[in-house]
Amino acid sequence: MPRPTIYVKACINGARTPDQHPHLPVTPDELAAAALAAHQAGAKAVHMHPKTPDGKDSLEPDVVAAAVTAVREAVPGLPLGVTTGFWALPDADARRRAVEGWTVLPDFASLNWHEPGSPELAEVLLGKGLGVEIGLFHLEAAASWAESPMAEHCMRVMIELQGHEDVAVADAMLARIAEVGSPAPVLLHGLDESCWPLLEQAGACGVQTRIGMEDTLKLPDGSIAPDNAALVSAAVELLSR
Repeated sequence: MPRPTIYVKACINGARTPDQHPHLPVTPDELAAAALAAHQAGAKAVHMHPKTPDGKDSLEPDVVAAAVTAVREAVPGLPLGVTTGFWALPDADARRRAVEGWTVLPDFASLNWHEPGSPELAEVLLGKGLGVEIGLFHLEAAASWAESPMAEHCMRVMIELQGHEDVAVADAMLARIAEVGSPAPVLLHGLDESCWPLLEQAGACGVQTRIGMEDTLKLPDGSIAPDNAALVSAAVELLSR
């Protein structure tokens, strides 16, 4: 039986701030360099959080445009996604207006289904021709997504688990999503303590996964990773065993 294709997406910064790691990419040039290195290490796509100079996530059109432009120039053709995280602009109407103002577009955007205003924002993203990755943090969100049009129209379903959650939770989420029959591929990932165990589980289940400084700052042996490329390399090596 052939080995499933390894699909690793690099999540190169997340909502983390520079005080958490000296090489967390923040500026457009840093994001571009990190995306290129992650791709060279084996990442098939990149997800990033455009940031203000002090490291805070931003959905403002000019910040998104600068980040997307820099990565596009450094790695032409690499599938590129950005966050729409509610924490970056915690007002549903303001968040929607900010995204409506995007003029320099990534290929896709992640959208956490449990966040306020997400169904409406999904329509905005689709209207711009963007792929929509639906982030499902728990079974309640999965049930709501299953009853929505996005079960048919999202480009990817992401099971996004927290540090205390384990393989049993992941398997329950995978089973629930499989029942829906969505055509979208599934990606499973964890955070901090659950990151590497759930990455291995994703490989065992033949679903997509991701790795990067958004999800962990540590390599499988517990040492601090020097950069995103080292995390991607470790993930590809682990999944290739």
